[in-house]
Amino acid sequence: MKRILFGLAVVAAASIVTAGPASARDYRYCLQSLHIGIPGDCSYSTYRQCRAAASGRNADCFLNPRVAFSRSYRHHRR
Repeated sequence: MKRILFGLAVVAAASIVTAGPASARDYRYCLQSLHIGIPGDCSYSTYRQCRAAASGRNADCFLNPRVAFSRSYRHHRR
């Protein structure tokens, strides 16, 4: 029994050590309403997804300000 618990503890510790941080992602569209606020629920990658979530909720979809005003770091070839 002690061996099993020790083995589980080793596996748990190894999985915690190897797990990296969650990658942050700025989704393109935000759902806004009087109850959600600004910038709103920015968890929609397409306008269609956002509009489907807004349907019947007195809410609207807008472009995520973090995406709209972010700098583009693309380098153009000459």
